[in-house]
Amino acid sequence: MATTPTPISAANISFHSRFTIKCNNSLNNINGITTDTNTKSLKTSKNGVLLDRFDKPDIKKQESMKNINQLESQIAGLQKQLSEAREMMDETDIGEIERNPIEEKLESVKAASISAIVGTLASLPFALSHVTNMYDLTVSSAIFIITCALYGATYRYIIRRDLDDAHLKTGTSAAFGIVKGVATLDGQPSLDAFSAAICVSENVIIFFIAAAGLDICYKMGILRPFPLETRTKL
Repeated sequence: MATTPTPISAANISFHSRFTIKCNNSLNNINGITTDTNTKSLKTSKNGVLLDRFDKPDIKKQESMKNINQLESQIAGLQKQLSEAREMMDETDIGEIERNPIEEKLESVKAASISAIVGTLASLPFALSHVTNMYDLTVSSAIFIITCALYGATYRYIIRRDLDDAHLKTGTSAAFGIVKGVATLDGQPSLDAFSAAICVSENVIIFFIAAAGLDICYKMGILRPFPLETRTKL
């Protein structure tokens, strides 16, 4: 038995059309919202990348500024040292150095006189223990006056301005004392080794005392070291 198709009325057609249109509009709205969301997310990610790119140059710029400040401080320190060195050079070159030979000779005579007086007085106790008459004492004292005077002038030229050099001062005194003691032994060949050692030691002690006297005069300003320097302004 054949079925007859149900006729579609105008009402049914309008209902289907309206339902289809509404579904399409809803899909379009959903697609629009999704597109907007994706666009916003993309913009946000792009902005984040751009911000990161802007932040990195700022960090590098700060590090560069820090390095520049350090270099500027180092340059300032070097300039200060250079200016100080120039000032020292200017002070050194203020005038010409002039040496007066007469004053140098006078200072050498003073050194010789001081050393002769101090050395001779220091030798008297040793001389009195060895000599038996006035003639021998006079000869011994004359020898010490000459040798100590020579030592005083030589001491001034050897030490120069190295007044704090203990090794140089002790070496000079010991050298003069040993030479003087050995020269004394030539005139007394009968002395044994112990007596000879005592004789040399006595002479070394005498020259050490003379050197101490010269050092005291240097510190008191009575004696001036070699060379004497006077400056005349240009």
